[in-house]
Amino acid sequence: MTRTNGRGQTLTTGLTWFSVGLGIAQLVAPGRMTKLIGTRNTDDARSLVRLIGVRETVAGIGLLSGTKPDAWLGGRIGGDLIDLALLVGAMRQRGTNRSRLLAATGAVLGITALDIFGAVQAARAAAQPHNPTSSGRKTPTTKTIVVNRDPEDVYQFWSNFENFPKFMNNLESVTTTGNGRSHWKALGPAGKRFEWDAEIVENRPHELIRWRSLPGADVDNDGSVRFERAPGGRGTLVRVNLRYDLPGGIFGTALATLTGSEPGQEVSEDLRRFKQVMETGEVVRSDASIHPTMHNARPPEQPIPLRDSFHIDVPARRQTHTWQEARERLESADPMSGQSGETRAPARSDAADRGAALTPGGAP
Repeated sequence: MTRTNGRGQTLTTGLTWFSVGLGIAQLVAPGRMTKLIGTRNTDDARSLVRLIGVRETVAGIGLLSGTKPDAWLGGRIGGDLIDLALLVGAMRQRGTNRSRLLAATGAVLGITALDIFGAVQAARAAAQPHNPTSSGRKTPTTKTIVVNRDPEDVYQFWSNFENFPKFMNNLESVTTTGNGRSHWKALGPAGKRFEWDAEIVENRPHELIRWRSLPGADVDNDGSVRFERAPGGRGTLVRVNLRYDLPGGIFGTALATLTGSEPGQEVSEDLRRFKQVMETGEVVRSDASIHPTMHNARPPEQPIPLRDSFHIDVPARRQTHTWQEARERLESADPMSGQSGETRAPARSDAADRGAALTPGGAP
């Protein structure tokens, strides 16, 4: 992801929202746009305005992504030249407003100049060496958690970055490339894939790991994780410090927050799952955690079929019974006292039968 600084960044942001706003206006009200620039309000003219609106909207979304802004601005320059040619051709037609066409041509010339300047600034920024400490726009977040394992064990697991997809939901893969470097693939808002390379800049065994992303990263980030022995021998205090800069600036951060994929939100959940993996060997999922979005708090309409056998766990041993054996035990026992007798209990539902069968001794 390339960066522009100072006036270049402000100009790119302004051109981005101008492109999005103009594109939406051309798509929603093409007739008014033809009158505004002085062309004839015909079906062909309105269709052409809509096509230009699609182009402007796509260019704006591309700039919002924060990926290669110089290339997207270069595309806008090409679109500006096409617009100028269309305006010049419209001046030769009858029934047009030449004064408005001249004003529109002047406006497009000004926008073209700004696009050229912005593209040059973005290209220069892309050619500059990356300095991870120079960015003041990164969003910081700090999270901690206590893991009931020794610092040596926690450090050993964390230092292997390829373990991360086991507890990071939106992380697809991490590939170690050698010399302290690794390649990361993650999913962001709307399923968009982000990739970046990172390197370890400090590594103190059982104490600290510090990293930063390399030039060209889709998500510029850096941070550290510390491993401290918790007071009273309660395990390890894991403290994560992360700084990141999402593509799209404020808009990208807002979108990620709404969709639950903002890194600051994810760190807490990732650490919770990390604790479960370290302490139990797996991530425990509840009914709520398996749904990525809001859902009804009720069982599914189609019940999950039970297997032919079920297990009863007791401290001493593990017993296995078939449904037929469980029903026979229930019929031969008094549900109130657990003793055999001729007196039968009132009829019970299948759900109650299954509940009794799951209870040692057949008691309700």
